[in-house]
Amino acid sequence: MTGASVAVLAVLAALLLGAGFLLGRRTARPLRPSDVGTPVEHATFETLHTASLAAPPLRAGLTEESARRSARRLRSLLGTDALCLTDRERVLVWDGAGHHHGKDVMGQVGELLEGGRGTAFDSGCADLDCPLRWAVAVPLTVENRVLGALVAYAPRESAVLARAAGEVARWVCVQLELAELDRSRTQLIEAEIKALRAQISPHFIFNSLAAIASFVRTDPEQARELLLEFADFTRYSFRRHGEFTTLADELHSIDQYLALVRARFGKRLSVTLQVAPEVLPVALPFLCLQPLVENAVKHGLEGTGTPARERPADTPFRITISALDAGSEAEVVIEDNGGGMDPERLRRILRGEATAPSTGIGLLNVDERLRQVYGDGYGLVIETGTGAGMKITLRLPKYRAGVHGS
Repeated sequence: MTGASVAVLAVLAALLLGAGFLLGRRTARPLRPSDVGTPVEHATFETLHTASLAAPPLRAGLTEESARRSARRLRSLLGTDALCLTDRERVLVWDGAGHHHGKDVMGQVGELLEGGRGTAFDSGCADLDCPLRWAVAVPLTVENRVLGALVAYAPRESAVLARAAGEVARWVCVQLELAELDRSRTQLIEAEIKALRAQISPHFIFNSLAAIASFVRTDPEQARELLLEFADFTRYSFRRHGEFTTLADELHSIDQYLALVRARFGKRLSVTLQVAPEVLPVALPFLCLQPLVENAVKHGLEGTGTPARERPADTPFRITISALDAGSEAEVVIEDNGGGMDPERLRRILRGEATAPSTGIGLLNVDERLRQVYGDGYGLVIETGTGAGMKITLRLPKYRAGVHGS
C-alpha cells in the first residue's frame, strides 16, 4: 500500500469518526417538541401560537397601542412583506418594508371604509428597489360598523394572500367584538352601580341628618362622631374609582351605615358581627354587601312590610353579619329576624319580574353582578318565608383573575 493510499484511508477514517461522533451527539440528546410531529403539525402549532400572542392586545379594541403590539404577529400569520392597520382616520401601525407607502394608504382604502367591501390594488410605487408591488385591503367590522382596515402587501398579485388576509381580518374582527362586549359589560356594571347609588334614598339622608341634629345640644361629641360617619359613608358610596373593593372596606361602610341607623332607633336595633381577619383583603364587586343590609333595615326595621310592623315592640330587630374563611373562598352571611318574604315573590324579583320598579332592586342587582364576575355558581342563596326573617349567603373566591380591590 502506497503512502498516498494510507493518507486517503486516514482521511476517510477521520470523516467516518467525525460523522459518528455528530450522529451520536444528535441521538443522545433529549427530543425537543420541534423534533417530533409532521411538518403540517409544526405549521399548525406555530400558527395557533402566533394567533394566541396576537389576541390579547386586540381585546383592548382597535387603538394605536393594540395595533402596534399585534401587527408583527399578524404579518407573521400572513407571511407577507408588509402589513398595516388603520382606523377610519389614520394609519395606526406599519410593520415590515416600504414605510413610504404609509402616506398613501388612507386614500387607497377610502372606498373600503365607506362601503365595507375588500379591495386589491397596485401599489403604484416608483421605487425600483421596493418589494411592495401589490396590496389587498380588508375591512375590520364590528356589528356592521367599519372600524378600520387591514392591508397586506406583497411583491406580486396573489389569490392565496387575498384569501388569507380575509381570514385573518375576520379573526381580528372577532377579537374586536370581544373587546366591545368587555366595554359593554363594564358600562352595564357602572349603570348598575349608579342604580344602587340612587337607592340611597333622600328619606334615609334626611332621617340621618335629623338624628345627628338631635344630638347637637344634648351630646355634641356624639353628634360630631355621627357627622363624620355620615361623611365617610356617603364618600364611599359615591366614590368614582374602581369596579371592585375589599371586604374590609365594604364591611367598614356597613358599620358606618348601621351607626347612623342606631342613632335613630337605639335599642330597637341589635347588630352582631363575626369577621375572620384573614378574609378582610378579599376583593368583591363594589357596593355588593351594603345594599343587602340596607334592604334588611328598610323592610325589617323601618316597617315597610306588614309582618315587620307586627313584631312585638320589645323584640329588637337583629342583624347578624358574618364573613368567615371557607378554604379557597370567603363565605358571607347576612341574617335578620324581620318580616321575611314570600318565596314566590322572591323568585319573581330575582327573575326581574317585580311589579314595582324599586322592589328588590338591591337583591337583583347584587345577584346579577356576582354571576357576571364569578359565574352562575356564585349568585345569592336566600332562605326566607313570610314572617320568618331572611338569610342571605354568598361566596367570594379569594382570588379571581381581573378582580382586584381598589
